[in-house]
Amino acid sequence: MMMMMITPGLTRVCAAIALVMCACGACEAGCADRPAPRCCPGRNNECVERSARRSVCYCDTYCLRSGDCCDDYQTACHISAIDCEVRQWGPWSPCSSVCGAGTTERSRQVATPPRNGGTPCPDLKQRRGCLAHTETCSAAKEVAKILPDSFKRNFKDPWRRPHMLMKEEKKSYCVQMRVKQASAACKVKLWSAGLVRERSVCVECQSDAMTTDNRCRGDGMQNIRTFWSAASAPGCSGSWVRESFTEDCRCPSYSMIFV
Repeated sequence: MMMMMITPGLTRVCAAIALVMCACGACEAGCADRPAPRCCPGRNNECVERSARRSVCYCDTYCLRSGDCCDDYQTACHISAIDCEVRQWGPWSPCSSVCGAGTTERSRQVATPPRNGGTPCPDLKQRRGCLAHTETCSAAKEVAKILPDSFKRNFKDPWRRPHMLMKEEKKSYCVQMRVKQASAACKVKLWSAGLVRERSVCVECQSDAMTTDNRCRGDGMQNIRTFWSAASAPGCSGSWVRESFTEDCRCPSYSMIFV
């Protein structure tokens, strides 16, 4: 049995045949005589009528392209048609990335929706690429160097002479980091073997490791993945995410320190 594929063009022809079959005088003429909605947006093969010459005609906006509009289409549809109107574009959103390539968007609202076959609304959203270069970006690129806390806690310099000035001691702070990735080389050392994926570790920033801005390099960023490297375990490195920051703090024993 042969199957017949029904195309939009065939549907339009079938609608035309259905109108030709109606009795003379029984069919109303033109778009103005159609029941609401008189005019249809886009292509709508059901939006059909008979012209004054009793021929098939259409009242959809597609008829302007196909050339089969009813005689009164311009007056019946375009006079009553309401085109879409939109408001001004809003501001561009912040870049989706805090460091490197990302995207930014802006949008606008519909002031007047289209009616009666009026011009459809244009795009309401725009998106474009962006490249983030901020202070946050610089901090995100820092790689923390870490050691076990046994390297520095309560360290006394035996070579310091009495007349040498003591360096001003600044208060330590702690960051709680959740490990997201650790290389296989971390398993070699006992202290670095504890740096495994999804383990939360406390890392202390002590006075000697602080830079001029009173922070340790690579101390992480909230909810942003940054990177670390174990100073005494060659090849041991990975990434982590900062979960919390505590001022004037000391990490518990067997934790990490920034170098």
